[in-house]
Amino acid sequence: MISQDVSLSSKVLKVVNSSFYNFPNEVGTIQQAVAILGTNAVRSLVLSFSFLNMERPKYGKGFDYERFWEESLAAAVASKLIMSKVSDADADEVFTVSLLQNLGKLIFACAYREQYDQILKDADGSEQRLLELEEERIGANHAYIGCEAAKHWKFPDALTLPILYHHTPKVAATEGAEMLTAVRVVHLAGLLANIMYSGKPIEYHAPFRERAQKMFQLAAPAIDEILEKANGEVAQAASYFGLNIGGTASIPELLQGANIELSLLNMSYEQMNRELVQAKIQLEKLASELEDKNSYLEEIANLDGLTEIYNHRYFQDFLDREISRAIRRETELSLVLADIDNFKKFNDFHGHQAGDYVLHEVAALCGGLIREYDLLARYGGEEFVFVFPETGQADALLIAEKIRTALEQHMFSFAGDSYRVTSSFGVASYDATGLMKKAQLIEQADKALYSAKKKGRNRVEAFVEKSGWFGRGK
Repeated sequence: MISQDVSLSSKVLKVVNSSFYNFPNEVGTIQQAVAILGTNAVRSLVLSFSFLNMERPKYGKGFDYERFWEESLAAAVASKLIMSKVSDADADEVFTVSLLQNLGKLIFACAYREQYDQILKDADGSEQRLLELEEERIGANHAYIGCEAAKHWKFPDALTLPILYHHTPKVAATEGAEMLTAVRVVHLAGLLANIMYSGKPIEYHAPFRERAQKMFQLAAPAIDEILEKANGEVAQAASYFGLNIGGTASIPELLQGANIELSLLNMSYEQMNRELVQAKIQLEKLASELEDKNSYLEEIANLDGLTEIYNHRYFQDFLDREISRAIRRETELSLVLADIDNFKKFNDFHGHQAGDYVLHEVAALCGGLIREYDLLARYGGEEFVFVFPETGQADALLIAEKIRTALEQHMFSFAGDSYRVTSSFGVASYDATGLMKKAQLIEQADKALYSAKKKGRNRVEAFVEKSGWFGRGK
């Protein structure tokens, strides 16, 4: 049958008489070729020519048909190179199987077109990811489909099974030693073709070397020889089988180029990482500055500009919190209102600048006489307010008297003049039952302060519910 096809006969004889086989004498007829090579070898050659010279489909965007046949031939040539290192068995069948190992991809590309284009795009050169996406979106992977197609065409097991197992060589361990060798060779040939054509040579280079050593105990020099020869052998075989392959870089050159790109990428990443670190440091610095400024703004928002102690608004918030805490913990709480005696007359006689100085000094003096967790705030005008957490009325009276005495004894000096001032104090304590409102507590302290002023000023008075007020003077 082959002899009757002059074109096919001439192609087969061309390959038989080439360095592909390296026979010492020329083979002149197909019958001679069959006699020398055997029926299986000639059949494999015919099948290879038929496969590599199939009509190229005109549709499809993502699937590169020309590249597919070129990659298939590369895998086939690689299988011969590998087989020559691992076994004396005839390499023609592994050549054919490696050529056909991705037959399923071709079927998918023709049958599903746009869907398979997208699958290839999403796989991004990863064979493992491609198999997963095929199973997920189509329901079968290309290895299974290629095997089933080969079975449908009545191919022998020697061709169909390696197609099925070429991604999973471990599974073929039960098929016998000869079959396992063929499957492993086809698997390695596929990895080598991926080094050349996947665009990610480094990703497949290490697995190829590791598995070649593990599967066949190939030494590093033998593996290096396969990698070095592959490019030239593929180009030569392409001319025998009628494929036009442009000049491609050798595997060592591909790996070198990929390593350079990876180094540049790492340099870019390191630079980017350094910039990110600098940006993070700058951001943390800005955040710290912003936090400080916000803290400062919050602080000055709570302070009285003249006396530099807390203002009336902060006092109200603080008292709310302390009342809630006193109720929750069932502790005591006292509030003291203080008023500088006859301050309006002082301002009228000595001037407002002297008055402002006195307000500031009174605040400073009082602040130094209270505990850290107590509160001193300017209530308004010449009035000050004290909040004493966890303090009963008796202790609050003692503290107020201490402050009153210190103010009475203090000499205020401003612009060459000296002054003495006194203050009146009203003390109220919070009802621990929780029934008292904040406004009621402030009102009681205010009434006690009014009583102190009414009884002659410069004294401390406490509010008592039952009898009204009682005084504690100088």
